[in-house]
Amino acid sequence: QVPLVESGGGLVQAGGSLRLSCVASGSIFSFNPMGWYRQAPGKQRELVASITIGGNTNYADSVKGRFTISRDNAKYTLYLQMNSLKPEDTAVYYCNSDPPRRGYWGQGTQVTVSS
Repeated sequence: QVPLVESGGGLVQAGGSLRLSCVASGSIFSFNPMGWYRQAPGKQRELVASITIGGNTNYADSVKGRFTISRDNAKYTLYLQMNSLKPEDTAVYYCNSDPPRRGYWGQGTQVTVSS
């Protein structure tokens, strides 16, 4: 089990954009749907977007129309393009398979949206 490595977070004003990346090992990436999760302070971790190996996507209602998940199967890399960011998007963002597997959670990447 190799933890996933997320990057691309930062501080952005409301209405701005960020692109998150997640590098995975082939053992988890090649055979599983993948997802982006987030955890805000005092809240449970939630799935915000997922993508199958074939590229079918699903989004939480709170991010639908603003976030786009994609994957590069050759590079074992997962992406999350986040547009029209809102303060309520502030959280630590993680990637993992969908459903998630213990032992693969990484450190996450902090996204902070100021109003």
